[in-house]
Amino acid sequence: MDTSNSDRPIVCIFGSYSPKPGEPLFELAYAIGQALAKAGFTVCNGGYDGTMLASAQGAKEAGRATIGVTCSIFGGYRGQTLKANHFIDREIHHDNVLARIDAMIRMSRGYVVLEGGTGTLSEFGLLWEYVAKGLVEPGPSSLSVISGNRWLSGSFPSAPGTAGTFTALIPRNRSP
Repeated sequence: MDTSNSDRPIVCIFGSYSPKPGEPLFELAYAIGQALAKAGFTVCNGGYDGTMLASAQGAKEAGRATIGVTCSIFGGYRGQTLKANHFIDREIHHDNVLARIDAMIRMSRGYVVLEGGTGTLSEFGLLWEYVAKGLVEPGPSSLSVISGNRWLSGSFPSAPGTAGTFTALIPRNRSP
């Protein structure tokens, strides 16, 4: 089943729901979405606010398609009904969070993981597992970029037989 509705390669951006316009992480996500779109990629993300809205806005303003993968579990999150943001061209909806993350990983050939909370950590964790077990197609387009000002760098092994390592930045313990 074609989940992308696009003949362009897809890059998925994972990141926080919280950043607002003008905040550094929002602006970074916008710039990444725009740069990916200008390079010819379709941008995929979780479809909601924060870095998801920013990256989709950047891609749309650069003239490219966007995909938002949403989930029923977030239907009443934080006391409000979450819907795909208005920069999403195609919404793909799942009933559980693992199916949502799996869909984003499998449809994409590249990944950007920005600073975030537990949701982003879950996305990164499943992505790391897929890469380590060789469950995503290796190749020059399946690279990952992780960023965040409260993150530490580290390197994790890729699947056997693939070149290089999966480089990541892991969140530091935050002060209460």
